[in-house]
Amino acid sequence: MRVAAPAERMKVMRERRRHAGLREVRLTLLDARSEAVRARIAAQVANLDPEVEREALEWIETVSEFDNDEPR
Repeated sequence: MRVAAPAERMKVMRERRRHAGLREVRLTLLDARSEAVRARIAAQVANLDPEVEREALEWIETVSEFDNDEPR
């Protein structure tokens, strides 16, 4: 029995997923291990307005409580 090459196996897997209604999505993210990235994030966090952030957190808590009693 011949084993398919990795590229062929990936192609077959993607086709199976497509037929199942799934779609592959790839993300490129910042590397949080990088000192430069961490410094950039720290600078952005330092510039956040605490009042705006408090309001955003209150809104998140409000909408999350909205669905608590709904059956899932």
